[in-house]
Amino acid sequence: MTGQIHDAAILADGNDWRTRDLAAVWHPCTQMREHPDIQPMLPIVRGEGAWLIEAGGRKILDSGSSWWTNLHGHAEPRIAEAIATQARTLEQVILAGCTHPAAVELAERLLAVAPREPGRPPLTKVFFADNGSAGVEVALKMAFQWFQNRGDEPRRTKFVALQNGYHGETLGALAVGDIPLYRRVYAPLLCEAVFAPSPDAYTARAGQSAAGHAEDAADALAHLLDAHAGEICALILEPLVQCAGGMRMHDPVYLKRVRELCDVHGVFLIADEIAVGFGRTGTLFAFEQAGVQPDLLCLSKGLTGGFLPLSTVLATQALYDGFLDASRERAFLHSHSYTGNPLACAAALASLDIFGTDDVLARNRDTAAKMATLAAQIGTHRHVADTRQTGMIVAFELTRDGGKATPFDPALRVGLRAYRHAVERGVLLRPLGDILYWMPPYCINDAQLQLLADVTAEAIEAGTACV
Repeated sequence: MTGQIHDAAILADGNDWRTRDLAAVWHPCTQMREHPDIQPMLPIVRGEGAWLIEAGGRKILDSGSSWWTNLHGHAEPRIAEAIATQARTLEQVILAGCTHPAAVELAERLLAVAPREPGRPPLTKVFFADNGSAGVEVALKMAFQWFQNRGDEPRRTKFVALQNGYHGETLGALAVGDIPLYRRVYAPLLCEAVFAPSPDAYTARAGQSAAGHAEDAADALAHLLDAHAGEICALILEPLVQCAGGMRMHDPVYLKRVRELCDVHGVFLIADEIAVGFGRTGTLFAFEQAGVQPDLLCLSKGLTGGFLPLSTVLATQALYDGFLDASRERAFLHSHSYTGNPLACAAALASLDIFGTDDVLARNRDTAAKMATLAAQIGTHRHVADTRQTGMIVAFELTRDGGKATPFDPALRVGLRAYRHAVERGVLLRPLGDILYWMPPYCINDAQLQLLADVTAEAIEAGTACV
């Protein structure tokens, strides 16, 4: 079977791949009984820029950047070449007791561009892991163990997270997530977390600004931290956009208030920028928009431009110093086999290079403005209750009559109906329940944006036709 994917006859036969897939593959985040009938299986054999290409040659616009990972486009030649060059030199080496140039250079460059807050000691150390959930696990364990190592505040064993937040699927990450669909069945296995009200602007009172609602949420957080004084080791949040929670967005003032509250209560602040980092929100990192910095910064997804799994956790010197001791038990004994993999580090370095040579952030601002114009037209649809945008992320909240208080009956599966229509029209528009969103690769052009907008409008009409 080796090399069979290159056989022209096989590439042309998507049904063959679908059949073989269903016989052998268990897909993520999927009720497998829905395949092959309820949800169409897309046999993707190639990528090119913003396009995914099926067996048989049909192009599908990747409006979600393949689970929010792809930044510069599929098969971006500069990243592909960097990986190939690295593969001819060093493909893997244990990072415990060894080092290699790609890991060192990547750590240095990430620290150089990380969020900075005037007067606050910067992030100075980088810990490598191999996916977003693993990165969150690292950050949670670091914050917890720092207090255990110090020994004078043994009650600091809890975490604060936000309602409607999401941080991954491993048990530690799941414990600080608040989406019942993912965590309910595993609840007996999870460590204790305390959930604070979300600053989500969609839930603001009528007439209240996003900033005003964020201030209210911060006030509620202050009361919660007072009630749990001396018990909290860290607070974790997704800055500006709660992605898996429905692309719900909040004002940057919340981040500033959270930073102040964490300082007052001696709590570490963990920023989960796994989905929103590397230009998605209009700045390289979302925390920049508040002018503050976290104590721990989790990065993944777009870190390698969407080519290979890799995550990093950036930490302060003070946190790092809390693990330096004559006792090995006080070290941070967390590891992954592919920690700091040279191929992934090479991809990440190439992606960072592209940010400089192509002036990606400036181009993104121009693209985001065009997305806003197109989204505003769609937002007038009678079933769109909210159209929201942060940088290169746009979301459409669908409800029965366009009112926030009138969601669709989940049994109607409006989002799925819209998804199926979009796929038929050549756009991969994967919903979050009854929320449709755009998070395209940064290389998307004007014609592709127009296609995305046209098909989204059609998909909303098709998805809500059952009402």
